Amino acid sequence: MPRTGNRTRARTRARAHTPARRKHVAAAATACLGALAYTVSKVDLARKGELGMPGFPAPADAHAAVPDVGTAQLANAALGLLMAAVALVLVRPPRTRLVRLPVLAASWVGIAMVGAGVLGFGARAAGLAPGLGAAPPRMLPAVAALLVGAVWVAAWTIAAISAARGGRPRAEG
Repeated sequence: MPRTGNRTRARTRARAHTPARRKHVAAAATACLGALAYTVSKVDLARKGELGMPGFPAPADAHAAVPDVGTAQLANAALGLLMAAVALVLVRPPRTRLVRLPVLAASWVGIAMVGAGVLGFGARAAGLAPGLGAAPPRMLPAVAALLVGAVWVAAWTIAAISAARGGRPRAEG
């Protein structure tokens, strides 16, 4: 009786160290770190009692519309933790469709939300969307926040596409 189990395990181990797999894991881990950076920034803003994003203070009238700024920012931080968890699941995507599909759906919703935020805040920083608020008072923190957001979206997109393919790299050639 052949010992196919050992060969299967050897192939699985070999696949785990391919460049495509390393790229997938790096992308999912980077997406998780982006979500954690968002979470930390929201906790910091909650501690200070400020609305907005790092580098992008909210307009003064926004504070009047939010009765408890700290709670609102902590709720955003909780959303950041949820996004970090979803991105972390993509490191080793579930094989079961019943679990994989909701994780992928949550990923795409998160990618769309964060991507829209990056585009909106980018337009605000460039002065293209005055309705979203004034240009940032200090450009360096604003650009840093935009770069973190852009890297987060790109990494999460790569991880989600890879997970949707079942972790299999595309055939080349």
